[in-house]
Amino acid sequence: MFTAPEPAVRDRMLSARGHACALLDVADAVGGEVWGYAGRTLSGAVTAPDSPAWLRLVSEPEGKARGKLWEGPEEAERSVSPAVPRPRLLRVWDWSADGWVYRAELYQHVDTPPVSRSPVLHHGADLPDSWWHSLHQALDHLARIDTSRQAVREQYIRRRVPEYTGITPSEITWTTAHGDLHWANLTGPQLCLMDWEGWGTAPTGYDAANLYLHSLPVPDIAERVRKEFAHVLGTPSGRLGELTACTEVLQAAARVPFYADLADHVRQHLDHLRGMLPRP
Repeated sequence: MFTAPEPAVRDRMLSARGHACALLDVADAVGGEVWGYAGRTLSGAVTAPDSPAWLRLVSEPEGKARGKLWEGPEEAERSVSPAVPRPRLLRVWDWSADGWVYRAELYQHVDTPPVSRSPVLHHGADLPDSWWHSLHQALDHLARIDTSRQAVREQYIRRRVPEYTGITPSEITWTTAHGDLHWANLTGPQLCLMDWEGWGTAPTGYDAANLYLHSLPVPDIAERVRKEFAHVLGTPSGRLGELTACTEVLQAAARVPFYADLADHVRQHLDHLRGMLPRP
């Protein structure tokens, strides 16, 4: 999803990936490098002794290898129902070297590709009605999970939403969310939800709003998302989920190029949301 990091980070992560392959008895497969933001993660296909698999390598400076993002995939494997289609986490291995802590996560390989290589959609997506039905079911199952994990903190909402949208949040209705629902984390035409490090509680409508915002460059798909999730998008309880998702995109625009490109679309949508608010 992101470009390769600076050479020193790239070399360090590639070396750690080679070490992870040896630890887990897997071999690199053809398919290229999939980088996370600033080289924090490196993922790619591998060949295990009995089947293809997917290896995700995470790194943090020593002393910071804990918390929501570090623990999310393991907690999802324990807590999220198998009814939610996702790659199963097979093995986890941690080690430290030269001031860094690494976690290697070995997953089942998913044969169906992501709908988009970029989180933001820039092309059509021919997804059958069954795909949308499966997405509804997955998010409904997820919403019913009782968890102390937080995808979005209330403190962030109270502070940042007014700063970026000019709207002061009122009461927040919470639900359990994937937390990073965009087109690079959804496969198609067979649905699978990828990347579970950030899941947890979020305002109602947050997942649907994220998918909608990441669809804005393709109006037909954005309209389909809006129609599919009309039961939350644009409703009083779901509006804060939309405002929160808008805030995160606008805040990230200064450091993430694809969000910089999306920012004008989001600002236009914010104007629409403001127009829906009751006048004093």
